[in-house]
Amino acid sequence: MKKLIVFSMLMAGLMIAPLVNAAADLEINTPAISTIKNSMQARHGQLAGFYASGAVGFTRDGLVAVRDANAVPLAQRQSLNSLVAAENNDRNALYKEIASGNGHPEWESEVRSTFAQRWIQKAQGGWYYQDGGGWVKK
Repeated sequence: MKKLIVFSMLMAGLMIAPLVNAAADLEINTPAISTIKNSMQARHGQLAGFYASGAVGFTRDGLVAVRDANAVPLAQRQSLNSLVAAENNDRNALYKEIASGNGHPEWESEVRSTFAQRWIQKAQGGWYYQDGGGWVKK
């Protein structure tokens, strides 16, 4: 009987864990998160044209990647690579800060996954994103 009670408690804990993650405040705003969001917002104008041309797309892990370097003139490719690197640094920092701001740094991967889905949902028509089979045009 004691083993059954312990097992039941363990199973209840496993079932509650996803519910706790679902309760994360993804809109939490700390000074660090605000700084990161401002940086990303300022950069978005520079990236928008690259999203529209298909040069850049959203990855399934919540980052951005150069999808088609040939869509960008050679003279602009280094600048594009720098923009993508800066964007990904901010995105990684954002996921980490949101998880930490919720008091659960171990939730970072769940925050990342949720945002990856959000970025794709909010993408404009014609922008690219990765799914299980490669790049897809929205």
